[in-house]
Amino acid sequence: MTARRVGLIVLFLGVLAAQSAWTQAIPPGPSSAPAKPEVPQDALGRTTPRGTVRGFLSAAGKGEIDTAARYLSTRLRGEPATALAHKLFVVLNSRLPGRLNEISDRAEGSLPYPGEPGKDVIGTISSDIGNVDVLVERVEQKDAGPIWLFSRKTLDEVPELYAEVSSEAGGNRFTKFLLETRIAHIALIHWLALFVGLPLLFLLGARLNRVLSPPLGRLLLRLNKNPALRDPEFLSIPVRLLLLAAAIYWMLSAIALPILARQFWSSIAAITVIVGIVWLIIRLNGWFETKIRVRLGRRHRTGALSMLRFARSAVDGLIIFVGLLVVFHYFGINATTALAGLGVGGIAVALAAQKTLENVIAGVSLISDKAIRVGDFLRVSGTLGTVTDIGLRSTRIRTLDRTVVNVPNGQIANASLENLSLRDQFWFHHTVRLTYETTVTQLRSILAGLTNLLLRSSAVEESSARVRFLGFGESSLDSEIFAYVYARDWPDFLRLQEELLLQVMDLVEAAGARIALPSRITYLTGSVSTEIGTDVAAQTTDEGSEVRTKPRKLAPKPLATRKAGASEYGG
Repeated sequence: MTARRVGLIVLFLGVLAAQSAWTQAIPPGPSSAPAKPEVPQDALGRTTPRGTVRGFLSAAGKGEIDTAARYLSTRLRGEPATALAHKLFVVLNSRLPGRLNEISDRAEGSLPYPGEPGKDVIGTISSDIGNVDVLVERVEQKDAGPIWLFSRKTLDEVPELYAEVSSEAGGNRFTKFLLETRIAHIALIHWLALFVGLPLLFLLGARLNRVLSPPLGRLLLRLNKNPALRDPEFLSIPVRLLLLAAAIYWMLSAIALPILARQFWSSIAAITVIVGIVWLIIRLNGWFETKIRVRLGRRHRTGALSMLRFARSAVDGLIIFVGLLVVFHYFGINATTALAGLGVGGIAVALAAQKTLENVIAGVSLISDKAIRVGDFLRVSGTLGTVTDIGLRSTRIRTLDRTVVNVPNGQIANASLENLSLRDQFWFHHTVRLTYETTVTQLRSILAGLTNLLLRSSAVEESSARVRFLGFGESSLDSEIFAYVYARDWPDFLRLQEELLLQVMDLVEAAGARIALPSRITYLTGSVSTEIGTDVAAQTTDEGSEVRTKPRKLAPKPLATRKAGASEYGG
């Protein structure tokens, strides 16, 4: 992924975070979905701690101090109450951490104190007198029911905190200009930081990466003495994102920004941290996958490579999903509802992709069982060829015609699979047909010679070798040669078979016998007749080779004669 795409992603997430942050300025209205139906609606949205804080900041930020005073649990009325509300707004706007999304949005609050269920903490302010917890408390009102208001304990400490904040107020004119000048109700400093500062920081990291990566690569080359090593990234994109988030947090601590601005930039920094961590874990997952792939390649476990690719994709998806859950939690979105929707959507997708899932599961089964491997020669579903790739959905087979056939894994799992490459031995099985002119002595000599031939060959399994006279054929004396031959592959077997068959022909010729040709002998009465026959020589090779036929004419042969009434094969 390029730096430009990363910048667009971060900018998009920043806009989302900005939308969530700037919604704090919208005056809260009546809740559309109360936690409990019996709880009355409150026009100021004070039914939850978050609603109280958001409503107070919104009203005070717009100058509606009278409305802001209604969020205080105080007996003061009139001008003293509005003055206290103003002081509280100044303190919160200056010192309250920008983590408004973490405030409880439930009617009962987050229950930080089990013994006091009517109180909740919305943040902690650092001051000269120590850390001060900002509390809200639940108050029963006749007309509004239970509502949350800023507690009296917090209000009692506001004057002292306000005096401390007022003494630090001021700053240079340039900072005030950036904070007070607004474009589309957004401070100028935010526009400059979002569209100028962040891109410049990111591009600065990219420039440092280009400058410092070659020296680091040369250093690693000297240490490892491996010229094939590539220059590593000194500042990879995930690391640059984390450094960018660190710069944002430093800016928040160094520059006094309003609470909503701190909320905005805190959201930007949090999203950047989540994206950077997720991206970094995905990069590490890819690094581990590369290391494992090299080891599997050395062991020639090609089938496991497909599962490794699927495992990496599954882990990447899980990492991204966990990152989304963290984002939902940060912005206060109920992840349970999202998970429930995801479960229903997953069921719908599973039903729609039933065949695809069947093929994926079958592919995992084929790879884990090691039923087939890349390079195997097999016959499945009428297809004969060599496996070139085993995927999670289908298997590619290159046929003898040099075409590629994609067979779904589900079909392979349910079909009869014949893996010809897994043969540990090759079957050497032939029938030797001798003419009827062969004598018994010649036949015994040929059978003994063939037996010795098989036993002497180192490629033949001795226990399986046998040569037997089968019987009398129509035009020959048939003998069977049966043995299993050790060979590396099919071409090697063809070479060994050729040598054995040539030696068989030598034995037959040495014994003075001849290989019989298909023929017929007809006995007629009173005349001599000749017959011209046709012999069809056919040769079929294993593993799908072509079958060729070649007619051969036989020379005319004299036919024997016999007297009328004489029996065949004798007078």
